[in-house]
Amino acid sequence: MGAWTSYRLRLKRKRHQIRAFRKRRELTCVQDRTSQIASSDILVFSTLRNELVRLPYFLKYYRDLGVNHFVIVDNGSDDGSREYLAQQDDVSLWTTEASYKRAKFGVDWLNWLQRKYGHGHWCLVVDTDELLVYPFCDTRPLRALIDWLDASEIRSFGAMLLDMYPEGSIGAEPYEAGQNPLEITRWFDSGNYTIRKNARFRNLWIQGGVRARVFFDEKPERAPALNKIPLIKWDRSYTYISSTHMLLPRGLNLVYDEAGGEKASGCLLHTKFLDTFQEKSKEELQRRQHYANSDEYRAYSSLIAEDPILWCKWSEEYINWRQLEVLGLMSKGNWA
Repeated sequence: MGAWTSYRLRLKRKRHQIRAFRKRRELTCVQDRTSQIASSDILVFSTLRNELVRLPYFLKYYRDLGVNHFVIVDNGSDDGSREYLAQQDDVSLWTTEASYKRAKFGVDWLNWLQRKYGHGHWCLVVDTDELLVYPFCDTRPLRALIDWLDASEIRSFGAMLLDMYPEGSIGAEPYEAGQNPLEITRWFDSGNYTIRKNARFRNLWIQGGVRARVFFDEKPERAPALNKIPLIKWDRSYTYISSTHMLLPRGLNLVYDEAGGEKASGCLLHTKFLDTFQEKSKEELQRRQHYANSDEYRAYSSLIAEDPILWCKWSEEYINWRQLEVLGLMSKGNWA
């Protein structure tokens, strides 16, 4: 990397840090329990809106993995999400009515909170419909993975976003609060993925899966990115640039082996396609607060009224992380 490119990237990182500092004024603290955070605690950071039905299982899932504290931004929920979260003993909560889009889709808010509370901690940034699976997650807690990453001097851990969906139509089976969403969304596409490298930031760009196959079949290049770097040993000098797709300094984006081997990686099981998706997509299309003027939700709206079936004869039923490793969707690398 040349001196000029290095300078421009440092400048870009500084601009994002300044943006986050300014956007802190949009956040109002509802419940601050960060004084409970111990030096070795694992933290989850998340931004959400109207996710009350998902919250009980989301919190339970990550508590069971070993997460110690949740730092959450509620973006104007009116379904009781804010009140529910405020009652949780391991949640620190901020709220805002400000534009999600103008906060770089929530990145500015979380960059500020991570800078303030995440420094020196392993931080996991996930949405409420994302469930992290990693090698040996059925027998080893998240702490075991983090201890190995620390011992290996690895600062960042990548995970592919894997869209999960039901066998029948999206609206056929109602989802109930506290239920494991994988009881309904058990299926996924095992192929049709494309990967390319971003030369500037050095992250991989992955597209494909059911959203490319069904909703973006005519323009698969417009399908959502599936590459994520959700787990970071955070330092206040770091910053996310685009969701959890890439960071600066750009060395954090090297979650793959350039020499042709394999680094340990995980998957984020993306349980978006529950019966709640229809109303959610209508709301988000009206709000127009998402990336590319909500192109993704416009693509959904053209089919969602038909209550489509996303399952096809090539769909795979989810079993466990080992199945995903065999399919090449994640890797245990040299962690044994």
